Amino acid sequence: MKLTTMTQLTVDGVMQGNGGASEEDRRNGFTRGGWAMGKGDDDTQTLIKDTYERADAFLFGRRTYELFAGSWGAAAAQDVPGWEPVWRALNTRPKYVASTTLTDPAWPGTTVLPGDLAAAIADLKAKPGGELQVHGSGELIRWLLANELVDEMTLIVIPVIVGQGARLFPETGPDIALDLAESRTDAKGVTIQVYRPAGRPKYAPVS
Repeated sequence: MKLTTMTQLTVDGVMQGNGGASEEDRRNGFTRGGWAMGKGDDDTQTLIKDTYERADAFLFGRRTYELFAGSWGAAAAQDVPGWEPVWRALNTRPKYVASTTLTDPAWPGTTVLPGDLAAAIADLKAKPGGELQVHGSGELIRWLLANELVDEMTLIVIPVIVGQGARLFPETGPDIALDLAESRTDAKGVTIQVYRPAGRPKYAPVS
């Protein structure tokens, strides 16, 4: 399986609070949640649903897992009209959680990954299949990028600057060159960019 990520973020790189409905969205005094609600045209919503549908398995950080388990995992199909493909994928495909504190996951189909996370994810990627998908899970994505485990990233950029909140990329972190595999802008100004990591960037020589 290839490891892919899909992240909604603002123009200033914030990924926190796109829906604005949970304590997680409001942590550290964040008050500007809900910036992605109502954004994205029908084609973008279809892309998101299609992405979930083609997943062979999901990989989460603990916080995102608990949010998803409390929403998608606790809902019935009739509770999410129009989003049944996402509900069905999340409730029928294997789910893996990178956590040292989660011991008794209640969402059926969940496996908590053991100690050596890099080795565990490498084993998952070696399994036959199409995609091991990561949604949300900013801390996990940063770790995966730093350990060169990401094969493809989809960034859904909402045309807004919120000026606060947790960002996808750290202020100081690894440098990564990216190949652009796909790009489009929808009718509401949301941009979708698909990137593949391509080693380290090249810089101007130091004089």
